[in-house]
Amino acid sequence: MRLLILGGTAFLGRATATAALRRGHEVTCLARGTSGPVAEGAELVVGERSTSTGYAALDGDFDAVIDVAREPRHVRTALRALEGRIGRWSLVSTINVYADVGPDVIGADESAPLLDAWDGDDWTPEQYGAGKVTCERLVAQAYPDAHLIARAGLLGGPEDVSDRTGYWPLRFAHPSRADGRVLVPHSPDAQVQLIDVRDLADWLVAGAENEVVGVFNASGPSVPLHGALAAARKVAGHTDELVPVTPDWLAAHGVSPWMGERSLPLWLPWPDLAGMMTVDNGAAQRAGLTVRPLPQTFTDALAWELRSGPGRPRKAGLSPTDEADLITQRLSEPA
Repeated sequence: MRLLILGGTAFLGRATATAALRRGHEVTCLARGTSGPVAEGAELVVGERSTSTGYAALDGDFDAVIDVAREPRHVRTALRALEGRIGRWSLVSTINVYADVGPDVIGADESAPLLDAWDGDDWTPEQYGAGKVTCERLVAQAYPDAHLIARAGLLGGPEDVSDRTGYWPLRFAHPSRADGRVLVPHSPDAQVQLIDVRDLADWLVAGAENEVVGVFNASGPSVPLHGALAAARKVAGHTDELVPVTPDWLAAHGVSPWMGERSLPLWLPWPDLAGMMTVDNGAAQRAGLTVRPLPQTFTDALAWELRSGPGRPRKAGLSPTDEADLITQRLSEPA
């Protein structure tokens, strides 16, 4: 199969190129080339996705495209520039397309209501979900019988530069305090739903091979947050004391959930955002999606973190100094 990946130089795109090459396919990646190298064995074609001329250097036809675009204008431009040259189109979308992610939609499938579509040129992260709704519609209209839309959940594994999955095994492996204590969110009902980037990549390539058509929630199983943290802790060999703190305590001390500066990754307020961590992935499983055990994802994420340097600037989590200070504050409070 001759496969075109629109992207291919970062995280999911590179993992998808790697999976396709391992399965014996010819892989071309179209990207600006600023996010990193392509997988060894793939061809990089440098191009800017916002203009039709950005695709001019692509040669010939392709059996399938795997597209990781966020912006509708990039999807529209690609569809126009590559018209008549593509056999199948796979789009990586997101569970953020759903209009309701609260407790009333726990276990929602692909038929759940979507956000109002957004289509414009002034894309910002706030338009992420609504923009992806438009991307989905563009692809489905252009390839009504030959599209795969993967609504991805939280991605994890090696090369996760969002720092959401690597934070916990790394922190448990290298606590911020000499006594080994680690600050963790105490939210007994909270769930985590994570898929290893390599498993999603394998499934995307297999979907192109097997001509899978449709829309799928592409996520791993929902597991309790405390179970996921226990898995990360075991992988790291951490046996010292945990310092559990409630969501209210974290909010009062300026610690955010999920991602970003001064956050605790993987944790989402429960049940306010319960729908984001409990989507029904049954359709994707029936279409061949398989996922590796969560401890394996944490093991490999930790190995990559250690190789890349624990002291690098991070996009999520608490700095060691910040966490140590928060633990000191918590321990000084009345029991």
